[in-house]
Amino acid sequence: MFETLSDRLTSVFSSLRSKGRLSDADIDATTREIRIALLEADVALPVVKAFVAQVKERARGSEVSQALNPAQQVVKIVNDELIGILGGETRRLRFAKTPPTVIMLAGLQGAGKTTLAGKLARWLREQGHAPMLVAADLQRPNAVQQLQVVGERAQVAVFAPEPGSGVGDPVEVARRSIDEARRLNHDIVIIDTAGRLGIDQEMMRQAADIRDAVSPDETLFVVDAMIGQDAVTTAQAFMEGVGFDGVVLTKLDGDARGGAALSVRHITGRPIMFASTGEKLEDFDAFHPDRMASRILDMGDILTLIEQAQKTFDEEQAAKMAGKLTSGENFTLDDFLEQMMMVQKMGPIKNLLGMMPGMGQMREQINSIDDRDLDRIAAIIRSMTPAERQDPKIINGSRRARIAAGSGVSVSAVSNLVTRFFDAQKMMKRMAGGMGIPGMPGGKGKAAKAQKKNKKGRRVSGDPRKAALGKSGSSDGAAPAAPTQGGVLGNLGGKLPPGIELPPGFDPSKLRLPGQK
Repeated sequence: MFETLSDRLTSVFSSLRSKGRLSDADIDATTREIRIALLEADVALPVVKAFVAQVKERARGSEVSQALNPAQQVVKIVNDELIGILGGETRRLRFAKTPPTVIMLAGLQGAGKTTLAGKLARWLREQGHAPMLVAADLQRPNAVQQLQVVGERAQVAVFAPEPGSGVGDPVEVARRSIDEARRLNHDIVIIDTAGRLGIDQEMMRQAADIRDAVSPDETLFVVDAMIGQDAVTTAQAFMEGVGFDGVVLTKLDGDARGGAALSVRHITGRPIMFASTGEKLEDFDAFHPDRMASRILDMGDILTLIEQAQKTFDEEQAAKMAGKLTSGENFTLDDFLEQMMMVQKMGPIKNLLGMMPGMGQMREQINSIDDRDLDRIAAIIRSMTPAERQDPKIINGSRRARIAAGSGVSVSAVSNLVTRFFDAQKMMKRMAGGMGIPGMPGGKGKAAKAQKKNKKGRRVSGDPRKAALGKSGSSDGAAPAAPTQGGVLGNLGGKLPPGIELPPGFDPSKLRLPGQK
C-alpha cells in the first residue's frame, strides 16, 4: 500500500547522502519533496502541514547541524515523526477485571467488520483466550450466516439467536450475549454491529444503543484503508456520534495510497490498534507504529519477520534441521522440501522479502516472484522415490524423464533442481568445514594455520638472554627448571634471565597475582 510513498521518500533521502553538510536550502528542498510525497499518498492536509513543520524545525536544530552524517539524522527525524503520527507506541487491548471483556466493532458497511471479527477472535484464541462472536448485524442480508461461517473457520463460538436479514432486535441480542458468555465461560465477547453505505442517524442511534446496553471495554472503529480522505471524515462522524477507543485498518494489502493510516490517528487522537493485511484469517496482527514507519522508509521489518518464523517453525524441528545444516551431512531432498513447506507457511515469498531492509529498490524483481514455482519444486521432489530423495546421485536420464512426466514439468527443470541441490549441499559442507573462519566448527581457521606457520619459522635473537628465553620450552626433552603453577613464570618459559636469581627458600608455585585464587 505504501509503495509510492516509500519510493518517493527513498529517492529524497538518496539525494542527501552525498552532502557532508545541509544548508537551509537543502532542508527546504527536502521538506518540500516530503510534503509532495505525503499529499500524493492522500494524507490529509492538516496532517501534512503539521508533519512537515515538525521535520523542518528539527532539521534546522543542533541534532543535524552538529551531526557527522546529516543525511542519516534527517532520516531519523522523519522516522521519529512518522512513528509519532502513527501513534507512538503499540496500544494493547484493555481487558476487564471481571470477565467477560466486551469488544464492540463499528464502522461502515463494506469495511470488512464481519471478517475482521473472525480474525480478531482467532488472534485472541491463539493468545490463550476463549472468545465468542455475537451476530448483532441483523439488517444486512446473510450477515448472520457469514459470521457463523467465519466463526467456524476461526474455531470460535458464535452467538446468533436471531436469523437476521431484517429480523430481530440487535440491542437485545447484544445484551443477552453477555449472560451467555458468562454461562459458557467465554472471557471475551466480540460484537459485530450493522453498518451503512454512508453515515446516517439510524445507524448512529443503533450503535449508541448497543454501546449503552453492554458498556464495552473497547469500542473499535473499523475503517477501510483504501478509501483515502473519506476515512478521516467517517472517523470524525463516528467519534462525535458514538465514540471509539481505537482504530482497526482493513485492506492494507490493497494498491491504494495509504493516506488513511497516516491521517486517522492524527485527526481523531485515537490509536491504530490492529491491521488486516489480507483475505485469510491469519492475515491480521497488532499494529506497531515503529515497524510501519520502518516499512515506509524501506528499512524493513525484521521483528515481524522473526515473530512469524517463531510462530511457524517448531523449535525442536528447527534445532534438528540446524544440526544437519551445520554438519553438512545427511541433508536430503526430503529435508529441503520440509524447509520449503515451513517457509511457505509464513506467507507469500514476496511479503517475506518485503520485510527485509532495502528491498524497495528491488520491488520489480520481488513482484515477479511466483509462489507457484515453489509448488512446482514440491511436485518434482514428491515425484521421486524415497531412494532418489535420499541420494539424488542415482537420478540418471531415464529417472529424470520419469520424474518430469510425474510432476508435469520438463526434464531440464528436474536437472536444474538436482544441480542446484548439489550446489547447496557443497556450500553447506564448506560452511560446516569453517571455510577458514576463526570460531567456525569443524575447521582450524586462518588464525590456527598462521600460528602453526609462525612456529615453524621462529627466529633466534642475537641477544643471549633472549636466546635463552626462546630456547626454553623447546622440544629438546628438557624439563623446565622452575615450577610454573598459576602461570606466574609461564611467559618466561619456566626459567629466569641470566644474572637474576630467586631469594633462598622462595617457592614460585606459592606466588599469587591479584585476582588469582
